[in-house]
Amino acid sequence: MSSAMEKLEQWLEMDMWGPTKEEAQELKNKKNMAAIESQFGKRIAFGTAGLRGPMKTGWACMNDLTVIQASQGLAKYLEAQNGTTDFRVVIGHDSRHNSRRFARRAATAFLSLGAEVILFSDVVPTPMIPFAVSHHKCAAGIMVTASHNPKQDNGYKVYWSNGAQIIPPHDAGIAKSIDAHSNPWASAWDEQIAEKSERCHCTLAETSAAYFKAITANSFLDADVPRDGITFTYTAMHGVGWKYCQRAFEAFGLPRFCDVEKQVSPDPEFPTVEYPNPEEGKGALTLAIETAEANNSSVILANDPDADRLAVACKHDGQWQILNGNQIGSLLGWWVFTNYVKRNPECKKDDLYMVASTVSSKMLGTMAAAEGFNFVETLTGFKWMGNKARDLQQEGKTVLFSFEEAIGFCIGTTVVDKDGVNASAVMAELCLYLAAQGKTLVDCLNDLYTKYGYHCTFNSYYICGEQATIDAIFSRIRHYDGGDASGAVVYPSVVADVQVLSVRDVTLGTDSAQPDGKCLLPQQSGHMVTFKFANDCVLTLRTSGTEPKIKFYSEIKAPMPSDGVTTPVENELETFVTKVVNDLLQPDVHNLQAKKSA
Repeated sequence: MSSAMEKLEQWLEMDMWGPTKEEAQELKNKKNMAAIESQFGKRIAFGTAGLRGPMKTGWACMNDLTVIQASQGLAKYLEAQNGTTDFRVVIGHDSRHNSRRFARRAATAFLSLGAEVILFSDVVPTPMIPFAVSHHKCAAGIMVTASHNPKQDNGYKVYWSNGAQIIPPHDAGIAKSIDAHSNPWASAWDEQIAEKSERCHCTLAETSAAYFKAITANSFLDADVPRDGITFTYTAMHGVGWKYCQRAFEAFGLPRFCDVEKQVSPDPEFPTVEYPNPEEGKGALTLAIETAEANNSSVILANDPDADRLAVACKHDGQWQILNGNQIGSLLGWWVFTNYVKRNPECKKDDLYMVASTVSSKMLGTMAAAEGFNFVETLTGFKWMGNKARDLQQEGKTVLFSFEEAIGFCIGTTVVDKDGVNASAVMAELCLYLAAQGKTLVDCLNDLYTKYGYHCTFNSYYICGEQATIDAIFSRIRHYDGGDASGAVVYPSVVADVQVLSVRDVTLGTDSAQPDGKCLLPQQSGHMVTFKFANDCVLTLRTSGTEPKIKFYSEIKAPMPSDGVTTPVENELETFVTKVVNDLLQPDVHNLQAKKSA
């Protein structure tokens, strides 16, 4: 009997949820070894992103049993960290298939241990959980969501007591605790515990009211600026954001937006989009653009299904332009800084900070150098930015804004995670401010480029589901042209006929640009290598922690052309980066699937 088949037998003994137990039995009966190996051969990994994967039977997938195990492990870990079961957790969920039940499975584990549980009775956007952790002084928070992943996926995201996502060493500690407490407790399958326990309650109305009151601290628009200067169009992308963004607009005193009616209601099937991810571009915003055209609307705001991300499109010179995450981050960063200084003219700029992931544009870094505030880089992911923001707060610093290029934005520190609800309202105010001057977001970007330099970026990805292939690709990068006789790491010195000035390898903890050769960012398990070229281009290759992708990010800074035409710079960057990526990743050799055009 194979190891995977033995693990399937163990599954059949432990799983008490009918649908997945039957699914496992059917795989056994049909001896579908490929599926058995895939779904039972290994356990779904618990990392800094928590859990995320397809909803199927098996140890490698998202299902009732793996959620129960994760919750028991987390509960026991929190008990050990707090020295007591007298602690509180908050649990929420999105509108995906099984999310509500998974949330109640999680609640049952904590209630069985003796902890208090705040269990939201209705769907919520992801940022509501980190807000609730801080607001209610919880030991941890859990959000059942797969964010913008395809409909067959689900996930389990964990926040620590500081309101930020977990980072090492807690991820490894929780993973170890899950292994140690994997046998379902006697009450694990009782679906009534969360409904009956006196230690389980819902505070959604009070928490929501507190959240909307708190985010109005980020409302900067002067009272004399007309609120009817723009008609906005909003889409929730079949997710949970619609009523929350509606309330945010009301809290900010903004006009009612136009609804993309077919995408208003939460729908786990995501029937109108191939991928429920507004970051994918025009294809995901087709219905929003049609709605905007029909309503003479010039700005589109879009959340992903759990409403932690924000996409923006605006009409400029009669054409729709979809802004990328770096452009949105530059605009919001400038807007927040300008208004904070306006409100606080005596502030010490040296105590002001903005934070961005290392693969995001350095536009805010250029702005910081010119204006006197501080800019800090972290590893990719808001888990790093959120924890950095909390660290800076403890030092008495003010964190104005954090962002990542993957359309994630955090205004202030009300929530130290990306928040598409708050960002939607703040972006709407910026648009109204510009409209009063006869300008669009594109005009504002061009003004910023003229002042701080044109920061041109070109980012994309390849899909690769085979870890062995990914490892082979990065091994070749680290042993370019076969390496040397000793087997030591040898990176390319020239790529696409351009000299490589330095290489930073976060995976190995090295950076040739540093005097001691050590990387300033903490090591991580995934692959991540950054090249700095003699033509001033910076290119990072990295693997995704939540999707089967190899991503690349590039940027070059150039003076803003006097005629405002940036196409030559963009074409030059794309041509060069395409050559470099083809050389280093060898997509044809490895049958990598390129990102589909928007």
